[in-house]
Amino acid sequence: MNKADKKISGKRQGFLLLAMIVVVVFSSCAYRRATVKISSGLNIDMIFVEGGTFMMGCTPEQGGDCHDDELPVREVALSDFYIGKYQVTQAQWNTVMGENRNTSRFKGDNLPVENVNLEDVQEFIGRLNERTGENYRLPTEAEWEYAARGGNRSRRYKYSGSNDAGEVAWYYDNSGSTTHPVGTKKANELGIYDMSGNVWEWASDWYGSYGSDSQTNPIGPVYGLFRVIRGGSWNFYAIIARVSSRSVDHPGYRFYNLGFRLARNSE
Repeated sequence: MNKADKKISGKRQGFLLLAMIVVVVFSSCAYRRATVKISSGLNIDMIFVEGGTFMMGCTPEQGGDCHDDELPVREVALSDFYIGKYQVTQAQWNTVMGENRNTSRFKGDNLPVENVNLEDVQEFIGRLNERTGENYRLPTEAEWEYAARGGNRSRRYKYSGSNDAGEVAWYYDNSGSTTHPVGTKKANELGIYDMSGNVWEWASDWYGSYGSDSQTNPIGPVYGLFRVIRGGSWNFYAIIARVSSRSVDHPGYRFYNLGFRLARNSE
């Protein structure tokens, strides 16, 4: 190999190394996560969701299965945020609240906590924030749907991570009438599990009708009678586990198909 060939070969190696670095950096940013240890061996895994703009509501991939409250479709812009990789588990609940406060019907450390009302959830979050120094909260309804759709990596699936509910969700037809350990189905495009099925998840918004105007970081109505819940559950049909499907419950309501997932701001 002459000097010119060596120089070209060196440049190629340099470009290859640079390309590898770019790929590694891009991948780490795309799947950036924050893990907070709340006790020995017990972590809370959060997935970074890069902000962006999306169409919220009954978009075409929902296949005409939508209800009236998923309309009109409107453009929503969101800032960066973090959301839980998993639904909050009973092991996490017991560590923060104590086992005597675990009223879940289906018991198991890796099962999602359920049978919790909004007051229970807010008490958990308050204690968790005191313990960790973080600022956890419930996701807004818009944040929840954006994350369930896969954020800016969305492939426009009907369910969170697939057009086949059985790949990503525990629901009426496959659950065996019980909850299942979190993270046992396929993750969505952002690496988040169980946003379709397993247990319903509280959102922070009061329930209200959609407007047609575009919005930035919407937080829902200023007051109401019912809170939004999302995602469907083990005892509902797959049609309810779609990413745009909405439902509601009274803030004081508890049932063994209703749990939650954490969120927090990116700063």
